Formats: sequence, C-alpha cells, structure tokens
Amino acid sequence: MTADGGVETVRAGALTTVQDLGRPGYAHLGVPRSGALDLTAHRLANLLVGNPESAATLETTLTGCAVRVLAPTTAVVTGAPCPVTVDGRPAPWGQPVRLRAGAVLEAGAATHGVRSYLGFAGGVEADRVLGSRATDLLSGLGPAPLSDGAVLPLGAPSPAGGRAVPDVAPWRVPGPELVLPVGYGPRDDWFTAEGLRTLVTGTYRVSAASNRIGLRTEGPALARRREGELASEGMPLGAIQVPPEGRPVLFLADHPTTGGYPVIGVVPAAALSAAAQAAPGTAVRFTPVRSGSVRGSAGVPPPR
Repeated sequence: MTADGGVETVRAGALTTVQDLGRPGYAHLGVPRSGALDLTAHRLANLLVGNPESAATLETTLTGCAVRVLAPTTAVVTGAPCPVTVDGRPAPWGQPVRLRAGAVLEAGAATHGVRSYLGFAGGVEADRVLGSRATDLLSGLGPAPLSDGAVLPLGAPSPAGGRAVPDVAPWRVPGPELVLPVGYGPRDDWFTAEGLRTLVTGTYRVSAASNRIGLRTEGPALARRREGELASEGMPLGAIQVPPEGRPVLFLADHPTTGGYPVIGVVPAAALSAAAQAAPGTAVRFTPVRSGSVRGSAGVPPPR
C-alpha cells in the first residue's frame, strides 16, 4: 500500500535507479541478483528512516540527483559523501531530515566515492518484478532509470518513524586504494604462475568503463597457460573474469549469470560494497586469502 504522494524527479543525474536487496535465486533463468551495489549504505539509509532493510532506495551515480516530495516525509542521504540541500539550503548528510510537501531534496555530486543512496520513510514503491523493485541494467527488469519529471510512489512509513544515529561508522569513506581479497579458482589453472603472481602484485586502477555490471581495471595483462574460451558456465557474484585482453573484470550486482571467459578467482560478497564506491582512477590491489574466508559466499578453492 502506498501513501498519498511520492517523489517527482527534478534532476535525474548521470544514472539514478531504484534499488533494494535484489532478486536472488533466479540465476538459472539468466537473471542476476541486481540490487544496491553498496548494500551497507542502502541498509543504513533504511535504518535511519525506520524502514526494513528490504525497502527500496534511490541509488545515484557520481552526479547525484534532486527530487520533489509530494507529501510530508522523512528522508536521508547516505553512501558517497556529497552536499545535501533542501530547497537550496544546506542539510546534513547521513542524518534524517523532515521534508514538507513540495520540498526539493538534492544530493549533489559525490565528493568521495561514486554512489549515494536516498532513503524515504516507507520506501520507494515501484512495481515488483520477480519479488524485487530493483532496476537491473543487464536484463532490463525493474523500473527504468530515473528521468526528469518521472514520479515514483512512496510506501506508508513505519509508525516508529526514523531515528537519529549519532555515528555513520558502519559505512566507511572510500580510501585512495581499493584492497580486494580474492580466493583463486575455479579456472586459475588457465593462467601461468607468472599470471597468478601478477594478479596479486600488479598495479591496477579502476577503469572509467566500469558500471553496475562490472568493475573494469587498467593495468598489466595476466599471462594465460591456455588460450580460447570455455563452454559457457555459471558466473557468481564477485567473480574475476579475464577477457582476451588479459585485464581483470570484477562482476558486480548486474553481472551476467553465465560466461565463457575464465574466472581466475572470486572476491567475497562482503568486499563488494567498497568496490561499488571506487571511482575511476582508484588504485586496486588484489590480495590472496585462504579458501575458508570466502567459501561461505563464493565456494572457491584454495590458492594453488
């Protein structure tokens, strides 16, 4: 059930989408999980306005967005730090604010990181597809990315309402280097010993071609022991796939569920929120971990 009102898009920004916890369990149908790339920031936004973590938020990309609320509500901006204004006047980032009907909430360009999250009491009530309101850019499921003038309904807020949280420590401001733990496999045997060393000793940077599907890297190519492609096989969230040019691609929430390029390793899901906030040019370092620390999320074998 929706409350009277909703939000009207005043400035859509570079890419603003509706996101929730995604739609897991449909990979066998070719549908990725999707959902918020920075799940920590998404969950925090919902916590601050009194929603369950499953409620939908708006995920912005680099340039933020602005929306007009059509009825009184409580809102918050989390994720990538950015200037926040209400009707042009400064408002706090990371703290809930009460908005009158007609007020314009704007999340400006990210000062650190990539993606900010706008949470509203009651959550964004876009139509569910396969149980989720998330926008999936790969399959095209879910609501379209926001465009200027688009209106989205909001749900009825919880009777408890939002609550102030004195510290936003659960979400960390991105640092100058993205360190990603990786467990080797399942196709690390397609790479030479030198290629495996290069993965964890090479200097990589986040490519500007990165998106919700994958974090692409720039840096040294990984030497292959075997050429060609595999028969198409399943691709888990966090897989590090290596296309023919040899540079690692880290699969994020909208990744394809199958692929034929070898996966040299898998990054555990807990590390992917940080990857979602790595801006183009950010230094990337892969560090090997024991299989037990990633098996719960990826099930990859130990380094060989």
